[in-house]
Amino acid sequence: MYPEELVKPMRAELSEAGFQELYTANDVEQAIAKEGTTLVVVNSVCGCAARNARPGARMSLDNSKVPTQLITVFAGVDKEAVDKAREHMFPFPPSSPCMALFKNGELVHMLERHHIEGRPADLIAENLKDAYNEFC
Repeated sequence: MYPEELVKPMRAELSEAGFQELYTANDVEQAIAKEGTTLVVVNSVCGCAARNARPGARMSLDNSKVPTQLITVFAGVDKEAVDKAREHMFPFPPSSPCMALFKNGELVHMLERHHIEGRPADLIAENLKDAYNEFC
């Protein structure tokens, strides 16, 4: 578990952009089950989360179509919430950071760590925007 003072600014990068932080399995279950589209970002302390994932997720919101709700869980901190989110991301193996778009509770788009690591934030944002335009 990472200390809260370490992850607080990393959480803020997404929460200040409108992402709701979830901490329990029940909260994740309820959020994903809602009607509409839900973007789930599994946040992380790694460098690719800082350089690519969080900026890409924020940049993706500059689009005419965006998900109904934005949620985030933090790997290495919010274990219960992360485990539940990853259950819904099956058959993709656990990775962090990662991003998943759900529509009416069904996984419709997935960005695993290997899609994020080494790719610029604007490319990640464009990938997400394409998914929003198709599913939102």
